[in-house]
Amino acid sequence: MTLHPLRRWILAALVVGIPGVAAELLLLGHYEEPFQWTPLVLLALGAVAVGWVLIRPGRLGLLLLNVLGLLYLGSGALGVLLHYRGNAEFEREMYPDRAGFELIRESLTGATPALAPGTMMLLGMLVLAFAYRHPAGGGTELNP
Repeated sequence: MTLHPLRRWILAALVVGIPGVAAELLLLGHYEEPFQWTPLVLLALGAVAVGWVLIRPGRLGLLLLNVLGLLYLGSGALGVLLHYRGNAEFEREMYPDRAGFELIRESLTGATPALAPGTMMLLGMLVLAFAYRHPAGGGTELNP
């Protein structure tokens, strides 16, 4: 089975991105709290699912990819919220008078990278784009 060139590029981004993000999280020690394991588990499942669809494409593997894509989106959004809240709480403790735009700015640029979990959202969108109308799932490949 040949894949549409765009689907191949998306696949390449996933093959590089999923283990890359997992490695970064492990190197940063992103496993101290139970919530911090969530992206690592999802990334491991994503690597398995992408491998599964590569080796034996089918509806079940694509269904798993779609579910994981949605979970990646949710975990990324939740991660942004948790990172932001943690930074805001720290800022309020250090500078009780800080509020408004200044608090938002400092919370977004704090010690915990508030927007970094957005990477999970990006991977989720790539997973969903890869699985969209995939021929193994009964869809038709788009013409180049």
